[in-house]
Amino acid sequence: MSTKSDSKSLFRNLPSVDEVLRLPLVAELAAIEGNPPVLEAARMVLAQIRSEVAAGRLDEAGTKLAISGIAEAVKRGLQQTFAPSLRTVINATGVVLHTNLGRAPLSQAAIARIAETAGTYSNLEFDIENGTRGKRDIHVQKLFFRLLNVEAERAVQTVVVNNCAAAVMLALNTLAEGGEVIVSRGELVEIGGSFRVPDVMAKSNAVLREVGTTNRTRIGDYERAINEKTRLLLRVHRSNFAIVGFTEQPSVEELVALGKKHKVAVMEDLGNGALIDLRSIGITNETGVAESIRAGVDVVTYSGDKLLGGPQAGILSGGREYIQKIRQNPMFRALRVDKLTYAALEAVLSDYVRGNHDAIPALRMMRIPATEVRKRAEAVCEQLPAKGKIKAEAVAAESVIGGGTAPTATLPTFVIAMTHAELSADEFAKELRTGAVHPPVVIVGRVEDGRVLLDLRTVFPEQDAAVVQALLALAR
Repeated sequence: MSTKSDSKSLFRNLPSVDEVLRLPLVAELAAIEGNPPVLEAARMVLAQIRSEVAAGRLDEAGTKLAISGIAEAVKRGLQQTFAPSLRTVINATGVVLHTNLGRAPLSQAAIARIAETAGTYSNLEFDIENGTRGKRDIHVQKLFFRLLNVEAERAVQTVVVNNCAAAVMLALNTLAEGGEVIVSRGELVEIGGSFRVPDVMAKSNAVLREVGTTNRTRIGDYERAINEKTRLLLRVHRSNFAIVGFTEQPSVEELVALGKKHKVAVMEDLGNGALIDLRSIGITNETGVAESIRAGVDVVTYSGDKLLGGPQAGILSGGREYIQKIRQNPMFRALRVDKLTYAALEAVLSDYVRGNHDAIPALRMMRIPATEVRKRAEAVCEQLPAKGKIKAEAVAAESVIGGGTAPTATLPTFVIAMTHAELSADEFAKELRTGAVHPPVVIVGRVEDGRVLLDLRTVFPEQDAAVVQALLALAR
């Protein structure tokens, strides 16, 4: 520990900021990164050394060592400053639409369209033919119309906002402000970061009218609640849970018939955004967007980054009169999406029109046979040393859809089940997340029954090598 008099001597030995900036490595960094961030990093490094000296934690030898390493410390400080917070992650959880990991990854066509649109000007709101101002939502209108398979006389239209919560808020505010919205008590859900249907309804200035019970709601419950203040019958997808056993719920067709009888609009917050027959990917008891539209629902709200497999977006499809009212709401401008979202969405919808579903990563992952996942899992296990610190085997398990979609649906899969000789399962999982190799690779798996599980269903095949590299680094 240094004394107060020693500290004064040590402070005199510290270089000035200008002297640090003249060091060859620091000057080189300034030429690359610019002077302001390098200057700030130099000041922070010197301040840290002064703090250590003042606290008596550095003697003369320690201070000299710290001074000799100032240039490298400045470099590390710059790396931390410019290191991106948003990083690429290898999703080995087996959750296809993992909300915390960004939900649906975009297709190559969508990525290319974003790059093409982002770097130049576009006709986002410009009518090329007439040379006048246009509407941005026309870029996806015709594609949605084709995909929703609706008769031309109904003239279903679609608008896009920034997420499904915004879509629900906008629709409720437009169609039911100041009036009552009837919804089943069993559908008053909370999902994600405290998104609660009653709270959203209150913010939209609509009045919630609960009917039925948590597990059983009949069509008669809706009809008895209808009065002169009723503006909307609302059906909400339960998203992240299921009610089983002694249950009852009216069909969409029953709600539509009731709405027509009393001249009350029917809205469905479908959420999932499915534009294909879900049975083709092993999901039952889930309704797609086209099914709801064909059933006569007046407005359907759904997400762009769930089963649709596109960018984050809230999409509203429905009858012309309702969508026109929604488009004219001043809130629509506040919630609308930018050119990059439209570019990505147009590319993804085009693949649907072509029937090229495997081009959409989320759908492709759901369709992978368990036998294929097993082969990849076994191939990874075979590359690990037999006498290394990691014991691994491919075992049968289940993947899930995730993202507040199809809560009861699972997909058969195989996972790499692992234990580490020196680390607990939680410690092992953390090592995989924090980067065991250089450059660091972030691998997110799951922990079950004292083992780390990696499900390659949600890992892109070209990422298998990075998984092997990270495991080899921890196995030695």
